[in-house]
Amino acid sequence: MATASCTSCTTEIGATAGVVWKQLSENGPMDLTKLVKAVGEPRDAVMQAIGWLAREDKLSFEDNGRKRMIGLRPQ
Repeated sequence: MATASCTSCTTEIGATAGVVWKQLSENGPMDLTKLVKAVGEPRDAVMQAIGWLAREDKLSFEDNGRKRMIGLRPQ
């Protein structure tokens, strides 16, 4: 993989993370299926963005039956 591609990927993941954060901020916790639909990006991109935000300790996760709800951590 070329370095330029890695930089581009990082930029795209960061941008998607911003969209994920905005959706959760405006609409509250969601399960992954609803979040992917709301963000409008491929599932893989949303998963990478969730990882980015989780690593920054921005997200909370709660199991709700068979679904895992994803929300923003209180600041």
